[in-house]
Amino acid sequence: MSTILDGFRRLTDFSGRDRRGRFWPYALVVLALAYVGMAAVMVPLTAGVFAEATAYAAANPDQATVVSGPGYYSVQIHDPEAIAMPDFGLVFTAVGIAAALTVVLLAAAVTRRLHDTGRAGWWGLPPVIFLTTGLLLFPRMMDQMMQSEAEAPSMDLFFLLFANNLIYIICLLGLIILLVLDGTKGPNRYGPPFD
Repeated sequence: MSTILDGFRRLTDFSGRDRRGRFWPYALVVLALAYVGMAAVMVPLTAGVFAEATAYAAANPDQATVVSGPGYYSVQIHDPEAIAMPDFGLVFTAVGIAAALTVVLLAAAVTRRLHDTGRAGWWGLPPVIFLTTGLLLFPRMMDQMMQSEAEAPSMDLFFLLFANNLIYIICLLGLIILLVLDGTKGPNRYGPPFD
């Protein structure tokens, strides 16, 4: 528990080193909090849409297809104007805020962990750059797709986002591998190990 609290106390401390045992408990708590925060916004939103679709299907069986079986239940509304679409702006905002808070809460800890492996903190930036790009462009792509009902939407932005997300995943996996590596034994250019 002290390593988790220490991570919150050292939010602005980008110097020194952190061993794996100090970094991972804190990082996992921050990630869990981010997912709980996003779920707190998304679950009620999607539950409301699902309840509205289910009620509409029950009242208008000729305008909906309901398929159910062991472990699944699906409602397809034939008239897309029949129920209100969820506020995707709220979803994008919630995801963006959760991502920004996660980056802020992890930045110093990731830097110290990278220092422990003998690397500069800048190694942690590529995933942040590609995550930010994806979060900024995704709402624009969704707007384009929703507005171009009459004609086929341009897929340029979709493929750009696909490439961006692929690079993001590669960068994130690379960073995770670096964070999992054992630190250098004894002092390195970032100081002695912080045990």
